[in-house]
Amino acid sequence: MLDDPVISEQPVTSIRRDQKNAESALKTHADTLVAFFDQIEDPYLRSKKNDVHQVVDRVMIELLGPVLSEPTQLNSRLDDQIIVTNDLTPAETVSLHQRGVRAFITSLGGPISHTAILARSLHIPAVVGLHSAIRYIRNDDVLVIDAANDTVIVAPDENMLVKFRRRQKAHAQHTAKLALLSDRPAVTQDGINVKLLANIEFPEDLPGLASVGAEGVGLYRTEFLFMNRAEPPTEDEQYKAYCQVLDSVSGTVTIRTLDLGADKQVDGGRADGEKTINPALGLRAIRLCLNEPTLFKPQLRAIFRAASRGDARIMIPMISSLDELDQALELVRETCRELEKEGKVFNPNVPIGGMIEVPAAAVAADLFARKLKFLSIGTNDLIQYTLAIDRIDDEVNYLYDPLHPSVLRLIHQVIKAGNRSGIPVAMCGEMAGDPVFTRLLLGLGLREFSMEASSLPDIKQRILESRIDELENFSRQTLDCLDKESLRHMVEQLNHTLHKPV
Repeated sequence: MLDDPVISEQPVTSIRRDQKNAESALKTHADTLVAFFDQIEDPYLRSKKNDVHQVVDRVMIELLGPVLSEPTQLNSRLDDQIIVTNDLTPAETVSLHQRGVRAFITSLGGPISHTAILARSLHIPAVVGLHSAIRYIRNDDVLVIDAANDTVIVAPDENMLVKFRRRQKAHAQHTAKLALLSDRPAVTQDGINVKLLANIEFPEDLPGLASVGAEGVGLYRTEFLFMNRAEPPTEDEQYKAYCQVLDSVSGTVTIRTLDLGADKQVDGGRADGEKTINPALGLRAIRLCLNEPTLFKPQLRAIFRAASRGDARIMIPMISSLDELDQALELVRETCRELEKEGKVFNPNVPIGGMIEVPAAAVAADLFARKLKFLSIGTNDLIQYTLAIDRIDDEVNYLYDPLHPSVLRLIHQVIKAGNRSGIPVAMCGEMAGDPVFTRLLLGLGLREFSMEASSLPDIKQRILESRIDELENFSRQTLDCLDKESLRHMVEQLNHTLHKPV
């Protein structure tokens, strides 16, 4: 559409002839085009004005800068709409959520991409990696989105709608039943306590934590404070955000330092990713923070100050070497010295932990455990890097396999390293919130699970139905199983016999 002279020629003429700025010229011409489409009687052709809106919005964002991507600036609500698009960044997903989008479908992406994970956290039904979506779905189509089964039904008949309404009702009844478990501690049948924590991104995540029985926050993704804005948040802005979380949560809050890069970018664009041939292996997370201490230090200062008001701990993402960890810890010490010198109120004793999501860190987990107060296994990236696949590439995400023997052995190795060093080990990836893997992970020694809050009741039910003494030997047998189908069969057997909660 941008190459179409109907779109581009008139604004250029207005700029040259009338001395208008580019934004004004484009908006004036866009309004004229939309008015023309509004006069068309055919509803399908009339709906094409939406294409004009989308193109003009994207060009305006480029002209005016990232601040225009703020939903209040776009001045367009999308209440109860389903978005069908080629791809979405996490920043765009946040913006769509704030504008009231009901669901979305993308042609690209995978189920473990940050966009898909964010959609689940925001309770937005989404199907990603549906190649034919843009080709077959038209404006004003009625859709059924079955996000649980990655299925989209176009123009369903009445019988199909009745079927899915029944499924919605059954799901609501199941959720209500699980809600009765919220006040019960997560204790196995043989008396082993398991800690269940929540992953959060936004303040609106906080009210629902108590209702599902979360004992704290195992992963606070702070990078979303930095998205959809022209400048990074100040130290005081971050301090207020962290205080809000700590004041609202009873229990420990694990604050992950910035994990920008890969498919998570600031300014609503892909700036960091475009500088690197392979963003997932480039300047991201702790690498970016060490390279940009002016970005990292204000965050550390804000966390240490906020920690004077609640039980906080700091988690460093994507550590891959001891030298890297030592640099980060030195910045932590330097930050504390500065705060003390300035007479600021802060907590100097915040536990520092590391996110184990790189195979190098998993293999050397015992060495990292000597310098850290806790470990947390980030299975999303650990699986990606172990199996040499890009989890946002829909052409290879079929290779993404949490039950790959190498992945299970690395997970077990990290858990053992933490146990031997006497420090807690958590898991905060998608695997922690999937009930298929709960009993396997319990048998491998995991005692701390962190997940999206909506997943917590299902995981608690699995724990209440389990006995550790029955799971340990069986789970360890899976470490010696090399055949994929045999391994899946073993996990099915592990999940088959469940005890009723007492």
